[in-house]
Amino acid sequence: MTQNPIITATQINYYFVCHRELWLFSHQINMEQNSELVSLGKLLHENSYKREKKEIQIGPIKIDFIGKDGIIHEIKKTPSVEKAHSWQVKYYIWFLKNLGVENIKGEIDYPKLKKRTEIELVEEDEQKIEQILQNIEEIISKEEIPSVINKGICKKCSYYELCYV
Repeated sequence: MTQNPIITATQINYYFVCHRELWLFSHQINMEQNSELVSLGKLLHENSYKREKKEIQIGPIKIDFIGKDGIIHEIKKTPSVEKAHSWQVKYYIWFLKNLGVENIKGEIDYPKLKKRTEIELVEEDEQKIEQILQNIEEIISKEEIPSVINKGICKKCSYYELCYV
């Protein structure tokens, strides 16, 4: 089992979205404070599920909240990068499982859309996470920044100016 305390769930998310964003974030080049979309996401997070205790920090992971039923919840604005969101939650489950917590399930909540996606971790996912962690370590250890990906999602990225301006 690889359990690198440096790897965060945000890095798992960025791995599926853009390796360049992953590399920049991992090298403490942080542009989120300049992004209106990130600010809107934080506002949505703060104003949704007000009765829940949020931001539960366990080592390098920060879970949005854990429901009374024990389900891990991740709050997101839109499902535009749902695969990345899904792997972020799978990473939470994997991480907790490696701490000895059993029978964990997760959900991605899209409060504006009144949508909820259930997430489970299967054995194949656990093997893939091991590989993802290795890949992330390779990407962030390189001296050279990964190439721009030139996708539609780039226009809404908080790192847009570093890539295209």
